[in-house]
Amino acid sequence: MAIELPKLDYEYNALEPFIDENTMRIHHDKHHQAYIDKYSAAVNGTKFDHRDVDDVLSDLSVVPESIRTAVKNHGGGHSNHRLFWKIMGPKSGGVPNGSLGKAINAKWGSFDKFKEEFSNAALNRFGSGWAWLCVDKGELLVHSTANQDSPISEGKKPLLCLDVWEHAYYLKHQNRRGEYVAAWWNIVNWKEVEKRHKEAI
Repeated sequence: MAIELPKLDYEYNALEPFIDENTMRIHHDKHHQAYIDKYSAAVNGTKFDHRDVDDVLSDLSVVPESIRTAVKNHGGGHSNHRLFWKIMGPKSGGVPNGSLGKAINAKWGSFDKFKEEFSNAALNRFGSGWAWLCVDKGELLVHSTANQDSPISEGKKPLLCLDVWEHAYYLKHQNRRGEYVAAWWNIVNWKEVEKRHKEAI
């Protein structure tokens, strides 16, 4: 079953000025496509070829050792980016409402405290990786992973993610990761994150 690059729900320039059009085109069309191509090559002809990537990532122990690293890296890259595109959008940002907003306030005391912890997870990730808001055993958790590792492989349910690989921001923000993280909050699609929260609890 051929995996296709998911289409964006918005135009490449729709997230400007926070993420520029050129970065979006390269990140989506080149980087994400490369993860799909390499994952597809790794699982081609195996029993994992027809399974959703998140299902495969949920139990890497059953993936043969000969392809496990490729599945973890490239399957994770596909899964992580598939979520990343969804939880962003134009005319977004602000604060979450409903059950997610209440859950964040109950866990962190305020949205600002949550935002600070999440931003720190992104800023303090050494090298390449991701910051996450996940549901873990029914509780919200801020988490960070290296490279393209997925929290799905740890039994967690990701709701929100921020890509802090340099290719996600270097064209516009150069080495100023903090500037990128601060800008990114303006394009978080909280409606999508809230939907995922309801499905996860």
